[in-house]
Amino acid sequence: MIALAVGGTGFLIGRGTSPREVEPSAAPVTTAPVAAQPTPSLPDPRDLVKTRADLIALASQASDALASGQPLPEGVADLAGQRFELRLPFGCRGPSEAGSDSPMRWRYDADAKALRVHVSPVVWSSDGLRASEDGSASDVVAEGFWIPRPWTASEACPPSQDSVAPTGADAVTLPGQALAVAQFSGGAGQRLRDGKPYETVVRAAADEVPDGQGLRLRLRGRIGETADGTPVSCRQPAGPEQRPICIIAVTLNDVAIDNPRTGKSLATWTADRAGLADR
Repeated sequence: MIALAVGGTGFLIGRGTSPREVEPSAAPVTTAPVAAQPTPSLPDPRDLVKTRADLIALASQASDALASGQPLPEGVADLAGQRFELRLPFGCRGPSEAGSDSPMRWRYDADAKALRVHVSPVVWSSDGLRASEDGSASDVVAEGFWIPRPWTASEACPPSQDSVAPTGADAVTLPGQALAVAQFSGGAGQRLRDGKPYETVVRAAADEVPDGQGLRLRLRGRIGETADGTPVSCRQPAGPEQRPICIIAVTLNDVAIDNPRTGKSLATWTADRAGLADR
């Protein structure tokens, strides 16, 4: 018995002092290096296309600055050079009457199946423009178009045609004529058309004649600078109670006449050194 006890004790002691088995450690996990993601580059502001809504907002800032006697907000000058695209509806009440002198009109000759379109730009002389503050730009002229209904971003004809107001070009007497886009003389090396109209005659079937959607004058180009070096110039010729009349300077790249009913362009004029040449 004593021998068994001693032997058992030795076994326990030996068991306690013998080296323990080391469990194998897990193999290290290797991961592929994560490639550095390039920082996304912001688009060049000059490549962002400004819309009708953007142009109206620009004019609103300039109007507020004029009415409150404050300078233009910072950043407004940075808009010069940015692209824009603008569509102006016209002929919404249908074809013009024979002999009409409306600056923007269309007529359809059913016998000849000919759609005739006439669009005359507005020419502002130095008397109708706010020149530089010191009056040094007294010989500046501009040529462009009024933006109808400048309180809406819609580029379509209005839903109701009940208005009987003429569609002339006098900003002081006509309601809503308070915002225009125009090229200024000498801008970007281009000369003006001197009021020469954009005219075209195209063959059109009866189902291609403009309906209540009228036609649209499409203008594309870049925002420019007015005579005083800013993208927009506003004035109040009738005094502080008058809504400011603003002109946004632009450089036109092309002018087109679109037919919303067919989704096609009737004519396009592109810019070159001689101005917007006839197609």
